[in-house]
Amino acid sequence: MATTTVTSGPTDFATKLSMYRSQVALRQFETRAYDLFLENLVKGTSHLSLGQEAIAAGFATAMKKDDWTFATYRGHAHTLARGVPMTPVLAELLGRSNGLMAGKGGSMHLTSVEHGVMGSYAIIGAHLPIACGAAWSAQYRGTDQVAVCFFGDGSTNIGSFHEALNLAAIWKLPVIFVCENNLWMEYTRTTEVTSVEHPAADRAVAYGLERIVVDGNDADAVYDVASAALQRARAGEGPSMIEAMTYRHGGHSRADPAKYRPEEEVAEWLAKDPIPRYRSRLLDEGATEEQLSEIEAEVAAQVELATEEAKAGGVPGEDLLMKDVWADGGSSWRN
Repeated sequence: MATTTVTSGPTDFATKLSMYRSQVALRQFETRAYDLFLENLVKGTSHLSLGQEAIAAGFATAMKKDDWTFATYRGHAHTLARGVPMTPVLAELLGRSNGLMAGKGGSMHLTSVEHGVMGSYAIIGAHLPIACGAAWSAQYRGTDQVAVCFFGDGSTNIGSFHEALNLAAIWKLPVIFVCENNLWMEYTRTTEVTSVEHPAADRAVAYGLERIVVDGNDADAVYDVASAALQRARAGEGPSMIEAMTYRHGGHSRADPAKYRPEEEVAEWLAKDPIPRYRSRLLDEGATEEQLSEIEAEVAAQVELATEEAKAGGVPGEDLLMKDVWADGGSSWRN
């Protein structure tokens, strides 16, 4: 039950370039989102995945179109990685009517059933049992769909974490639990309040699951463990528990300067930034500087266009207050 260290990644080089594009897009998008926050244009709070892009990109690349993603409030990256366009996501952060949820959900509640993004959940650990429900529906209907549930290390001390793993193991559900362990629950180091070093992987064995720890800053390694877990789930072999080690470059949320983290720790993890690391690997494997620069320029243009389109969106009016609240589309029949 050793730490997973495989780093071969996709066999198709075009897929590797696509995975690099995804990581760059997630980085540039969230950097722009932070800039817009500084301009007081982002409404409500927001939680960025800067530094954690390899997890979203690696899994999304390995998943099929009709698989499901369940994310936390730190869900921008997972939403975009599954193919949701930038403009509606950015517009949602700005609280505009052309947003993904018509400006009503904001940063923490991104959902796109069309793309298999089954919600971003603000309540810690709440979505793990919901992912089990989706996986059970696939099992019941006889499809090969898999539910992939992402959560932070802080969720591993919540009761729903243990309940979901136990139920998934007993029923051999096609669900993959992915702990994005960035070492800090919010302002507290996870190891200071947890009895084991790896709060997800070290507990997996209690539910009969394999202990899997992966370098979450290596997109190829993430892709490999994701592919293996997805294959197991589709074959009816049950759930997997994967702990991806990573690090957020900034604070817990937009208002957190993260001064509580040791400077040497931050420097060590910044040196493991997944994007320059993957860029260097692609160059070693035959990509040209021109190819990669072209990808980066194309993504930058997409971010600029999304910014202008999002800003152009209107402010939601009163007519949207009751939309999508009741199944029949409104509340008039109740009054």
